[in-house]
This record gives sequence, structure tokens and C-alpha cells, in this order.
Amino acid sequence: MIPLLIQSEAAEPLMLPDSVQRAQFIEAVTKITNTDYRQLLVNLADEAMWVVLKIVLALVIWGVGRWVIRKLLVMLDKLFMRRKIDDSLRSFLRNMANVAMTLMLILSVVQTLGVNITSILALFASATLAIGMALSGTMQNFAGGVMILLLKPYRVGDYISAQGQSGTVKEIMLFSTCIETPDKQTIYIPNSSISTAIIDNYSVSDLRRADVSVSISYGDDVDVARAEIMALIKADSRILSEPEPVVIVSALAESSVTLAVRMWVKNGDYWGVIGDMNERIYKTLPEKGIRFPFPQLDVHVHNK
Repeated sequence: MIPLLIQSEAAEPLMLPDSVQRAQFIEAVTKITNTDYRQLLVNLADEAMWVVLKIVLALVIWGVGRWVIRKLLVMLDKLFMRRKIDDSLRSFLRNMANVAMTLMLILSVVQTLGVNITSILALFASATLAIGMALSGTMQNFAGGVMILLLKPYRVGDYISAQGQSGTVKEIMLFSTCIETPDKQTIYIPNSSISTAIIDNYSVSDLRRADVSVSISYGDDVDVARAEIMALIKADSRILSEPEPVVIVSALAESSVTLAVRMWVKNGDYWGVIGDMNERIYKTLPEKGIRFPFPQLDVHVHNK
């Protein structure tokens, strides 16, 4: 009868006999006893030293590479300035150059550490489609940035209004546009949305029409009010004589006559002229008997 602990000749036994186990144990002990531990420690020390050397070399390459990239970016900026390249395009190209050189530096550092960059590049190529689908919105932002630079609906330094935000364009980056509002808030608008949105660019033209609305009471002399406003306009050197400024009756409201004051000024003088004219009109017209109406409510009480 075949023992239960031994299977057929073609199969491995579930449990080896004691004599075989004892022989294997003695063989293992003999190998451990005969091992040259000194040589083993020397080999381990050599390997550790080589690993440390590669890490130090990689750190040096990273530090020197970042310093070189910064210097190259400075030289690139100077080259763009000499060639008088547009500020918007200059910022975009600078960001692209920074990203490309940083990626090359990372690959160099990884190769120095002993990693096969061919495998990394192959993995990156195989994952490009999946990443592109996952980051489709980001790619749209990049494409929007390219369209902005090609079509140039605005440039760095322009005052624009888009996507419900208004401010001065500070930088056109790879994926977004940075604007600064008059109260110094920094807002980033994705390029994909702003490139397809309605954009009000207030800096394209050198001139801008400044409109001021003035309400006077019914019964007041419109000609006197017009003459006084025109005198204030002529006294302000920032307001241009051509195109000619006008003061017209724009509306007959429920409790007032509305005068529209239209003046042409240089773009940079727009807000200053509007603020000053509102204040001067407010101070001057009452002195000439022109009143500014305000809402009133008459309440009639009937005693029964």
C-alpha cells in the first residue's frame, strides 16, 4: 500500500522524508557558514556608494540645469525685446520654452539615476491619448491661447471686459489669461472660454467717448444748463474739440429732463474726465438756478 504522505512518481511529494529535510538543512547551513561576509559587505558598500553618487550627480544636474534655464529665459526675453515682439506673444513663448526645457531637464535627471528613459517615453506615448481625453478641457485652453495670440483680440496692457470680469490684461499664459481689476484683484480666465466669448476691448482705439447723464427739473431753462455745461467742457483741456462735444435732451422722464453730455477724450483720460465733470456740474448748475430733482411722494390724508 502506498503511504499517504507520498504521491505518485510523477508528482512532487507533499512532505519530504526526514532524511531529505535533514540533508537540505545541512546544505543550507554549510552555504551560510562558507559565505565570505567581508566580501559581501564590500560589495554592498560599493553599491551604496554608487547609488549615493548617482543621487548627488542627479541633484547637481538639476541645480545647474535650473540655473541655466533661468539664464536662457532672461536671454530669450532680451532677444524678444530687441526684436520688438508683442508682449502677449513674448509671455506665451517664454512659458512654452520654460516647460519644454524643464521636461528635458527632468528626463536627463531620470536617466542619470539609471532609469531607462526609452521605456518612460514609450509609456508616455501610450498614455498620451488617455491623458488627452482626460484633460480635454486643458487642451482646449491651450488651443484657445494659441487662437488669442493669432487673432489678437486683446494684448497685454489692454483694458477688457469678458466673462463678466473687467480689468487690465497682465499676462496671457498657456492655459489662462490673467487680468487685474481696478481694485487690484487678480483674476484668471480660462483661454477656452474667453477665446469664444464676447470681448469688450477698451484700449484698441486712442479715443473714447465719455458720456455723462444730467437730470434737471421740469421748468428749468435747458439752454442755460446747456451753456453752463459747454463752458465747463471748453475749460477742460483734456476734452477734445474734434469730434465736437454735444449736450442734448435725451429723455423726458417722469420727474426730470435728462441731458446727455457726450465728449471725446484720450483713452487714458476717460475716467478722470467723467469724475471731474460730474463734480463740476453738480457744483455749478445750482448756482445758475438749475435744480436736480429727486423722487418725491405726496401723501394725502382724508378724515372721515
